[in-house]
Amino acid sequence: MGTHKKEANRRERQGKTASGSMGNLRTKGENFYRDQKKVKTLSMYNSGKPQRNAEGKITKPGAYQSREKGGVGGSARVEPNRKWFNNTRVIAQDSLAQFREAVTQKTNDPYAFLMKSNKLPMSLIRDDATQTKNGLKQHEAKVAVETRPFGETFGPKAKRKRVKLDVGSVEEMVGHSGKMLEEYKDRQEQSQLLSGNGYGGDDVDGSEATRNDFDMGAESTIAREPIFSKGQSRRIWNEAYKVIDSSDVICFALDARDPEGTRCQHLEKFLREEAPHKHIVFLLNKCDLVPTKVAATWVRHLSTIYPTLAFHASLTNAFGKGTLIQLLRQFSSLHSNRKQLSVGLLGYPNVGKSSIINTLRKKKVCTVAPVPGETKVWQYITLMRRIFLIDAPGVVPSSVKDTDTERLLRGSVRVEAVNNPAQYISAALSRCQTRHVERTYDVKGYESATDFLERLARKMGKLMKGGEPDMDTVAKMVLNDFLRGKIPWFIPPPRFNTDSESTTSPGEGLQEMQASEELPGEGALVEEGMNEEDGDQVMDDFEFSDEEDDESDH
Repeated sequence: MGTHKKEANRRERQGKTASGSMGNLRTKGENFYRDQKKVKTLSMYNSGKPQRNAEGKITKPGAYQSREKGGVGGSARVEPNRKWFNNTRVIAQDSLAQFREAVTQKTNDPYAFLMKSNKLPMSLIRDDATQTKNGLKQHEAKVAVETRPFGETFGPKAKRKRVKLDVGSVEEMVGHSGKMLEEYKDRQEQSQLLSGNGYGGDDVDGSEATRNDFDMGAESTIAREPIFSKGQSRRIWNEAYKVIDSSDVICFALDARDPEGTRCQHLEKFLREEAPHKHIVFLLNKCDLVPTKVAATWVRHLSTIYPTLAFHASLTNAFGKGTLIQLLRQFSSLHSNRKQLSVGLLGYPNVGKSSIINTLRKKKVCTVAPVPGETKVWQYITLMRRIFLIDAPGVVPSSVKDTDTERLLRGSVRVEAVNNPAQYISAALSRCQTRHVERTYDVKGYESATDFLERLARKMGKLMKGGEPDMDTVAKMVLNDFLRGKIPWFIPPPRFNTDSESTTSPGEGLQEMQASEELPGEGALVEEGMNEEDGDQVMDDFEFSDEEDDESDH
């Protein structure tokens, strides 16, 4: 439709049509094509220009101009205004120091949240104190110039800094390099021996292989089962980061038996550095598998880092559900300007993330299983009108300190997929007390892990051809019972490790906790009236039922 038809329709709607050629006449002052915003913009452009006569002299000055003597066009200046200085704030040094201390204290408090931080000078708190001066970040070059004389830094008399070396002569440097080469050869040799490709025996031509024939460029492939690399793929990490980006509150699910071992330190560091505005909460799940005092001590210890709640995921007999919902409602009221609040659950595999969501919803909305890797992709679940939950697959952060045994005992690996499970029984028994293992399986007086497996296999009738005990089948059964809570075990809290240099095993730590006279007895999770005689009964009274349903509760 052309412009003429639009005008005709407009005049017809407004009743301004006229007979004959009078319909094309325009009324004075009537605006046909410009709205109010366009008119103001054009007026701004036209009002700032001065009016000049034929000789070029200004007859009417433009905005903020005057016709003072000193030239054809006069001198132009900007009109001063006190409003320029309204936003300037001056603060004394002592007041600034008090402000830094107060805000730093509130920022480091895990149970306090700083509102409207974008309107506060947070750079005064977050910057490193060694690189700041009165709240201003100092450049390294400026610091170097201020601390060193100009003549010694620049010019012909500049002094070069001597390189710091651990040696004092060329001979010592050569010897140090040779020592480093020997250490490197030892490491490469050990790696190739573990992979089965090391030197040894005879070569193809019959000559004996020596250390000088060691191939420095050979690829070192340490024998490692591929099952231990599960949970570290790029797809899993992409799912985890999608949950982080979409969530306002991040809940890390931890196993109450080993909270420090199931913490995702990599993700916590990422959130502190890249997303400090997101809230972090620790959920100490499976607290029913440890004594009450141990769970209370772990909650008290982790609460110094982030808000921590004890939780027991169960559809029939849950614990901590009301506290968690109340906390989520507080976060929702804290961000009342948002339409919704997303809560993401992250953590190791088989720590009970999906079970926590089912507990909050009082029905099975997420598939759960007592084995890791059940949840494959992230999914949204509606908890309330403004609160949504996000379930994510379990991630296993790669760490040099973590061994395959620790990953298996944390439940990150499916026991059925391990080739030689009998080799991990010794580590599992070291975390348990002997009397608990004997009471669970009714096997008395075993001397080693191998002896225990042989006796248990003959007792349960797990025998192979020729009457040999089936060690792998029995080992898988014991590891499943260990992970699903049939055998009592837990890692002692840091408070009970009185000597930092002592190398006591977790099993010895359990005995020390039983022998301790006083245990932390404050808080809602701690039982009242514990005395010295009841100290030895902490683990005795803590028994597990063989008929307990492991699939839905944990």
